[in-house]
Amino acid sequence: MVKNHKISLLQAVALVTGNIVGSGIFLLPNALAIYGQFSLYGWLISTVGAILIALTFGRLSRQLPYTGGPYIYTRHAFGDFFGFLVAWGYWICTWTGNAAIVVGFVSNLAAFFPALQNSAILATTLCIITVWLITWINLLGIREVAHFQLVTTILKLIPLLIIGTFGFFFFKLSNFRVEPSSIKLPNAFFQTAALTLWSFLGIEAATIPAAEIKNPAKNVARATIIGTIISAVVFVMASTVVIGILPSSIMQKSTAPFADAAKLMGGNMLYYIIAATAAISSLGTLNGWILVQGQLPWAVANDGLFPKFFRQKNKNNVPANALILSSILVTILIFFNYSATLQTQFQNIILLSTLSTLIPYAFCSVAELVILKRKSHNFQWNKHKRLIFLSIATLIFTFAAIIGTGMKTIIYGLGLLMMGIPVYLWNKSLSKSTKN
Repeated sequence: MVKNHKISLLQAVALVTGNIVGSGIFLLPNALAIYGQFSLYGWLISTVGAILIALTFGRLSRQLPYTGGPYIYTRHAFGDFFGFLVAWGYWICTWTGNAAIVVGFVSNLAAFFPALQNSAILATTLCIITVWLITWINLLGIREVAHFQLVTTILKLIPLLIIGTFGFFFFKLSNFRVEPSSIKLPNAFFQTAALTLWSFLGIEAATIPAAEIKNPAKNVARATIIGTIISAVVFVMASTVVIGILPSSIMQKSTAPFADAAKLMGGNMLYYIIAATAAISSLGTLNGWILVQGQLPWAVANDGLFPKFFRQKNKNNVPANALILSSILVTILIFFNYSATLQTQFQNIILLSTLSTLIPYAFCSVAELVILKRKSHNFQWNKHKRLIFLSIATLIFTFAAIIGTGMKTIIYGLGLLMMGIPVYLWNKSLSKSTKN
C-alpha cells in the first residue's frame, strides 16, 4: 500500500530555508571581508533579486501546482525542448552540487576529527557513507525527509541567529570598514552581489515536490517567500557580524570564519558548537537537494521527456530509480575528484551550479506572461503593468547574474546543456517508435 503523507507549510518553509541556508553562508564572510561596508550593497542587490525570483515562483506555483518546479513552468510556456534543457541542466547541476555539499559537510567535521584532514581515503569514505545515509532517509518517504529537514533547519538557524544578534557586542567598526579608495566602484557592488547570490540558490526548493505539499496552490508560494525572507535576514546579520568581529589578519587566514568568530566570543566551547552547526547545515542542505535530485527527473520522465526508468517508485511512493542513480553519480564524482585540489574543484562546481540554476530562473521570469497571454483571448498589456515590471526586473537581474559568473563558466554551462540534446532526440525517437 502506498503511503500518502503530505508536507505541511512549516515543513515546506524548512525545505526552502534548509536548501538555501547551506554551507555557503559559513564561507562567505571570508570572501566578502575585503569589501567591508560595501558588502552590504551586494547583500541588498542579491536580496532584492532573490525576493523577485521568490515572488515569480510563488505566482507560477499558484497557476501550476505540480511536481517539477522550474521545469514545469518552462515546459508549459516554451514547449518540450526548452523544458527538457532546463530539466537536464538542473538535474546534472543538482547531483554535482550534492558532491560539493557533502565534501563541505566532511570538511566541517575535521574540527572534531583532525584525521579527516590528513587522510583522503578516510574523508572520501565518510563522504560516500553520508550520501547513502541521506539517500536511505529519502527512500523511506517524503514525511521522513520533511521531519529531518525541519529538525536540521532549526538546529542550524539558532546558532546563526545567536551570532547575528549577540555578536554585535563584539563588533568593531574598524574591522568592518575599508577605505573607499581601495575599492573599485560600482564593480564592487556587482562582485559582492554575485558572491552573495550563490547563498540564495534553492529558492525554488518547494516548487520541485509541489504535488507532495498540502494545498500546493497556496503553500508553495507561502513557503517560497517566507523561506527566502528568513534566509535573507539570517545571511545579512550573521555575515556582517562575523566580518566585524574578526580582525583582517585573522580573516585572511581563516578557513572557518564563523567558528573563529565564535571562539573570540565564547572560547573553545562556542567554537565547537558553531563548527557542529556548519556540519549540520551542510547535512540538512544535502537532505533537501537529494530529495530534489529524485523528484525532478521523475516529473520529467512522467511527461515522457526522460527515459521511463526514472518513473519507477517504491512502496513508499518515492522515485527510487531516479534517487539511486543520482546518488551513484554523486558517489562517482566524489571518488574521482577528492584530491589535494578539492577547493578549486569545489569552486568550479559551485559556479556551474549557480549558472545552471540561473538559466531556469531566466526562463521562469517571463514564463508567467507567456502562459497568461496564451490563456487569455483578449490579453491587454496595460492591464498587467505590475506583472510586466516584475518579470522584466527579474529577467534583468538573472541575466546580470549569469554574466557575473564569468565567460568560462558560461561556455562550460552551455556545453553541458548541449550534451543533453542527443538524449532528448533519442528519447523522442523511442517514444515515436513505441506509439507506432
